[in-house]
Amino acid sequence: MNDDRDLEELETQERRFVLSTFDGWRQYAEAEQRPRPRHRSVEEMESLAPDLRRAYDDARFVWHANIGPIATSPLVAVNQTLTEILAVNAHDGDKVRPSPVLDAHPGIGKTTLAISFGAAQHRAEIDRHGALTAAGHRRIPVVYAPLEAHTTPRKLNTMLLRFYNHPGPKRGTTQDLADRVSECILNCETRLIIFDDVHFLNMQRKDERDVANHFKWLANRFQTTIFYVGVGLEATGLFDEGLTPERRAFSQTARRWTRLTLDPFSVATQEDRATWHRLLRTIESQLILANAWPGMLSKDLSRYLYARTGGYFQSLMTLISRGCARAIISGKECLDETMFEDVRTDEAAERQRETVAAELGMVAS
Repeated sequence: MNDDRDLEELETQERRFVLSTFDGWRQYAEAEQRPRPRHRSVEEMESLAPDLRRAYDDARFVWHANIGPIATSPLVAVNQTLTEILAVNAHDGDKVRPSPVLDAHPGIGKTTLAISFGAAQHRAEIDRHGALTAAGHRRIPVVYAPLEAHTTPRKLNTMLLRFYNHPGPKRGTTQDLADRVSECILNCETRLIIFDDVHFLNMQRKDERDVANHFKWLANRFQTTIFYVGVGLEATGLFDEGLTPERRAFSQTARRWTRLTLDPFSVATQEDRATWHRLLRTIESQLILANAWPGMLSKDLSRYLYARTGGYFQSLMTLISRGCARAIISGKECLDETMFEDVRTDEAAERQRETVAAELGMVAS
């Protein structure tokens, strides 16, 4: 007789966090590790009652959809640099803190990295100093604020106040809102603010140049590190503050921002291929499929998966999680090229598939 008590502990629904509010951010950062579904044979699954089988499969869908973040070499290197910057930014109040900037193509895992890093900092600060400040305020060590199109200083202040759950996020002038933001940062002892999607800022628009100046105001005024995340930020003019070519030498931002980047995985060199294989082995070890085998991804599907995704992490995880869902629903319980051929991933990966496959023909496995 099967012991089905472990099914009662499985998560069959995704966790719904609104990361742009402190309550949602705290739920994410302090959440218990998701229980991993137990590996079961086909025979064991067939012996389950229908409702328990549905619960088990739902738990596997949720598990496969939420694999990661995976500590790849590039991610570890960026995390190490971020940790060093945050440590060195323990300046006295009279010094401006330089800002890290994660600038890379879409689909690389920038936001995942930034959120994961911020959550680790949140936990470390709460563990070290407690949930309340010495003055009795709720400690909010990390703020996460994804920007929107046509962001203005007023809208930016409103976003920050909503994160802090301030009762007056819209009332008053822009300066009134900025003063409330100041109180929140100081009272809650915020050490890190993550601004995501900063590529939405258009330096040709005055309001959005004012936002860039507001960033400088935050960095100048508070003992807080600002971490920016976006796509193609060099091309937006943010580093040069929208200044004309003859005045770019006067940009303070370019002197204060440290640009970090992540690239798609490559298979151009032996070292690159070894990194790619390690990634696939790690993912492979996380899959809960009854008929999976060692090397299913990392050996048998390595070249195929690269051709399908071009080495873009988001494309890879989308393809694999959808493939796992198909393997579970169909009852095949494993992944192979035949299974993946009917699974579509993002449009960018589909468009470049033939080009990457042709390139792979010139690359040794």
